[in-house]
Amino acid sequence: MKRRINKVAIIGSGIMGSGIACHFANIGVEVLLLDIIPRELNDQEKKKGLTLEDKQVRNRLVNDSLQASLKSKPSPIYHQDFAKRIETGNLQDDISKISEADWIIEVVVERLDIKKKVFDDLEKHRKKGTLISSNTSGIPIQQMNEGRSEDFKKHFCGTHFFNPPRYLRLFEIIPGPDTSEEVLAFLNEYGEKFLGKTSVVAKDTPAFIGNRVGIFSIMSLFHMVKEMDLTIEEVDKLTGPVIGRPKSATFRTVDVVGLDTLVHVANGLHKGVPADEQHDLFALPDFIGTMVENEWFGSKSGQGFYKKIKNKDGSSEIQSLDLNTMEYRSGKKANFATLEQTKTIEKVEDRFKVLINGKDKAGEFYRKNLSALFAYVSNRIPEITDELYKIDDAMKAGFGWEHGPFQIWDAIGVEKGIEMMKEEGFKPAPWVNEMLEKDEKSFYTVKNANTYYYDIPKKEQLKVPGQDAFIILDNIRESKQVFKNSGVVVEDLGDGILNVEFRSKMNSIGGDVLDGLNKALDIAERDYQGLVVANNGQNFSVGANIGMIFMMAVEQEYDELNAAIKYFQDTMMRMRYSSIPTVAAPHAMTLGGGCELSMHADMVVAAAETYIGLVEFGVGVIPGGGGSKEMTLRAADTFHKDDVELNRLRAHFLTIGMAKVSTSAYEAYDLNILQKGKDIVVVNPDRQLAIAKKHALLIAENGYTKPIMRTDIKVLGKQALGAFLVGTDQMFAGKYISEHDKKIANKLAYVMAGGDLSEASYVSEQYLLDLEREAFLSLTGERKTLERLEHMIKKGKPLRN
Repeated sequence: MKRRINKVAIIGSGIMGSGIACHFANIGVEVLLLDIIPRELNDQEKKKGLTLEDKQVRNRLVNDSLQASLKSKPSPIYHQDFAKRIETGNLQDDISKISEADWIIEVVVERLDIKKKVFDDLEKHRKKGTLISSNTSGIPIQQMNEGRSEDFKKHFCGTHFFNPPRYLRLFEIIPGPDTSEEVLAFLNEYGEKFLGKTSVVAKDTPAFIGNRVGIFSIMSLFHMVKEMDLTIEEVDKLTGPVIGRPKSATFRTVDVVGLDTLVHVANGLHKGVPADEQHDLFALPDFIGTMVENEWFGSKSGQGFYKKIKNKDGSSEIQSLDLNTMEYRSGKKANFATLEQTKTIEKVEDRFKVLINGKDKAGEFYRKNLSALFAYVSNRIPEITDELYKIDDAMKAGFGWEHGPFQIWDAIGVEKGIEMMKEEGFKPAPWVNEMLEKDEKSFYTVKNANTYYYDIPKKEQLKVPGQDAFIILDNIRESKQVFKNSGVVVEDLGDGILNVEFRSKMNSIGGDVLDGLNKALDIAERDYQGLVVANNGQNFSVGANIGMIFMMAVEQEYDELNAAIKYFQDTMMRMRYSSIPTVAAPHAMTLGGGCELSMHADMVVAAAETYIGLVEFGVGVIPGGGGSKEMTLRAADTFHKDDVELNRLRAHFLTIGMAKVSTSAYEAYDLNILQKGKDIVVVNPDRQLAIAKKHALLIAENGYTKPIMRTDIKVLGKQALGAFLVGTDQMFAGKYISEHDKKIANKLAYVMAGGDLSEASYVSEQYLLDLEREAFLSLTGERKTLERLEHMIKKGKPLRN
């Protein structure tokens, strides 16, 4: 029988329970969220004369928790309308409703006695065959299994989501002693395909995989920081983006997660793994004990390793905790010569060889830190898992590491890693030396576009499972390369579909990228069926190369700048009017030119986590690569008979004028940047490229015909222009915008009105593109625009002037 999940019941509405409920709502599942009844009335309820029998009182805890979650930043939900998919209730009045659920997830407090009581109640109402799981992060699944029915035990396991569930992709599945293989297989696939997760089946050991290794890594740093006399700024500098970790690095991450949460897990590990060779590292160092006593838990308590204060002049300052004095002080900039050597190394994995050879404190830090990590993870096999790739998957998906421990070890070299470990007083598990003796020199290899890992029991390289649903560009880039220049690589995805992969810095779009895109279109039109634009970079594209625009504008090379803008526009139009279908696959930051490219593709297959928008106002210009034209066209396509057309145009005008960026792909539909019925959203980014390829092929095989350029775009002329100019005057008079903001907005108004036409008219796309390009060029001649461009290049953030 094919199992489907149409409705889930979440038991417990705390931060995790509400977050899990929101993520199921994100993917279209009906959710029942239940929690306990309050023991007493609060002051507000007493004033209203309510009693403990009133439904709003009985559901107060669950409703308050869900509302707090929905208001939190970053949002747990792709679109606020999706919250309507969540029904709330309490564990007395509504527990019978769990009989309608296909999956019940327990997310109550981490106490075995309470969990067992909840399971007693659930068994009375759960229908036979229903999946049931616990989101526990530490209680053994075997202990929760005790006293349950055979059907319960067969369908029960741990399903550990990481917080926040929307953003952290690790989904650990922990089988109990009686969990059926069918249940494990289903949950593994469901996590990947529907929830967009990296599913990892773990053994029932303390803290499972992610937290076992992650908490070790953090606790190891906590002990090392005093030993090496490092400041918290130095540790965060060393453990952040330079090694492919989040910007929040170590101490800022702990502040966000909460020191109390980390301490709880560390204490559990200290108690639960007495035989661990690094057992003593899970004991709290003195400075952590002091922070816990002072309740310096991080963001939730207002201070942790960092604290934000207000100075007398009203300015804000982030202070840092001095771990020697345990007092807060002004931040200190961290600088290391070794890190300077990596600035020109684009690929993170290529930096590790440089970092471990550093002659300063940074080099010493990496040698100690990575040696301890390598030894630890090698010794956790087969305790926590039999497969090394699962440890890497867990650290990447649960802790935001770009590379897992074994991948980093491979980047350094397995033999070099062992040599370094020996010097630092560590040694790997015996199986690592046995691997080398079999002439296997790395943990991973790539063969026939697939990744293989070293299987320890079989002593050979096996294919990492689950890859058939993915296209991994790193695996095919060299073998399937059709064209390459400094900005792009064009790969043959098979079945007549090409892919254009941006390879420029931050995937910005300059002349080399445009050349590569045009070359790809030439090749595809001649020999292929379709073209996809996708990459596996951190962001899809941060937009046009503003450094190039700034230099041309400063040198007043306006003919060259005009030609460059026209080349951008023409390339975007070629995406739209090519003789083969084009599909864009944006993800993460898709700004400015990246957004314009997506809007001109025949179809967009967007990752759910796509933050897309036309942000050119921030650098003092309007969208000049077809974005202003396209928003005008899309507004006109929404005009209906007897409609107030100006209101629809104004909404699109404000999307550009306010530099609106969606906080998910679903919000991009509201902005008409993505179009319903044409563009789709994919929850699992690993599957995005494969799905984009399928759609390009489907469009091609369905009889794709080159579209005809539009000449029927209705513009409103003076009617719209006058209204917009009055609006910008009022905004300036009210001091909501600067004089330069007003100038930019008025230029945009002129373009989107179709110029100073006396009445509504129908115009062509080229007409609007010419207006757009003229407005863009004129703004690059403004001093304040040059100041904005320069500030963005130097500081990486917009200037308001």
